[in-house]
Amino acid sequence: MERFAKRGVALIAAGLAGTLALTGCSGEKLADNGGGSNATAAQVTLKVNFWGDFGLEALKAQYEKDHPNVKISLNSGEFNAQHQDLQKKLVAGSGAPDISAIDEGFAVQFRSQADKFVNLLDKGAGSYEAKYLGWKWKQTLSADGKTQIGLGTDVGGLAMCYRTDLFKKAGLPTERDAVSALWPTWDQFIATGEKYVKGSGGKKFIDSGTDMFNPVLAQQPVGFYNEQDQLQMDGGPKVAWDTTMKALKAGISANLVSFQPGWDQGFKKDQFAALPCPAWMLGHIQETAPDQKGKWDIAAIPGGGGNWGGSFWTIPKQGKNVDEAYKFVEWMIQPAQQIEIFKTVGNLPSQPELYKDPAVLDYKKEFMNNAPTGQIFAKTAESLKPQYLGKKNGPTRVEVEKVITRVQQGKLQPDASWPEAVKAAEKASKA
Repeated sequence: MERFAKRGVALIAAGLAGTLALTGCSGEKLADNGGGSNATAAQVTLKVNFWGDFGLEALKAQYEKDHPNVKISLNSGEFNAQHQDLQKKLVAGSGAPDISAIDEGFAVQFRSQADKFVNLLDKGAGSYEAKYLGWKWKQTLSADGKTQIGLGTDVGGLAMCYRTDLFKKAGLPTERDAVSALWPTWDQFIATGEKYVKGSGGKKFIDSGTDMFNPVLAQQPVGFYNEQDQLQMDGGPKVAWDTTMKALKAGISANLVSFQPGWDQGFKKDQFAALPCPAWMLGHIQETAPDQKGKWDIAAIPGGGGNWGGSFWTIPKQGKNVDEAYKFVEWMIQPAQQIEIFKTVGNLPSQPELYKDPAVLDYKKEFMNNAPTGQIFAKTAESLKPQYLGKKNGPTRVEVEKVITRVQQGKLQPDASWPEAVKAAEKASKA
């Protein structure tokens, strides 16, 4: 799921979580595939590490109610830090959580250390293969097909979120189709941004350069690495870099550092009006700027297609509660729970059969001006052709983003920045 940094887990008010009987598409109580309650069983605490908001707060309450012997300890941290911490704990051989989320950008890195994770096929997870998008299942599957380290949570098909009220003030159209027609290409998106800056009296159009770079890169045939894990900076990364620098030179970016506190303030202070939007981004917008309900909407992404993010649940082998951990993971990927998460925070399930369920297909997100998020994101997910992301994709992206931040801070000129980006990527690839 992409990525994300600060989004806390308190999505649903505590009173609602305590009183509402959570429902799935059939209107029934959330499915219990974890074996039912067992008050006499030994008490177990499952530590679950992730970033941002996976929509777990209400699910935690339901699971603990149905399983009195299990306490779920939720630990939401910063995106990069959570992956780095997991890597350190795997090397150390101790200290890892019972359950850890990993992002698709780090999937190959951890998949190459499959011996440090529970093989979920040994727990019966093979029965879920047919339920997943084929490419999603393979992202955490060993090359020989004998070890599966993760079960997918969501996918990050791309769209573009925008502020209808700010667009209107700047003299731009506000209807979804009309907005989508403004920017079939990224060059036209940048040109629209320049019109916005002029029409708004100097306000900025986008939040940051990194949030230009990542979706443009996601649309390229090859990302940082080819399938032989060779760094390929002159391909997709160069295209994404040039587009990003063009946007920064055009003066349309607020030059914020995404997923940091200042970025969240940018939402609240109307410092930008458009934001590349995988499905998981909806929850972050909703939590960060609740007063902007109905002011956001969703249009097509320039360039079309692309996947940014999407996560998996893994179980480090060093954990002491492996069986209980798998029961909880298995419960979380059931349709009722997946649909509840989709409705709560927007994360689109990676099980395509759910895209046909009226609970997803007919769902409209009130916060996003009643945008038909089920239809929008299901369509993007079904047509995805994801990149191979490589063992060092995650660390490489982190280092390249740091160079973009240096440009935004005025410490590096855009026209002189590409060699620095290449140098940073090469260093990460060899670490």
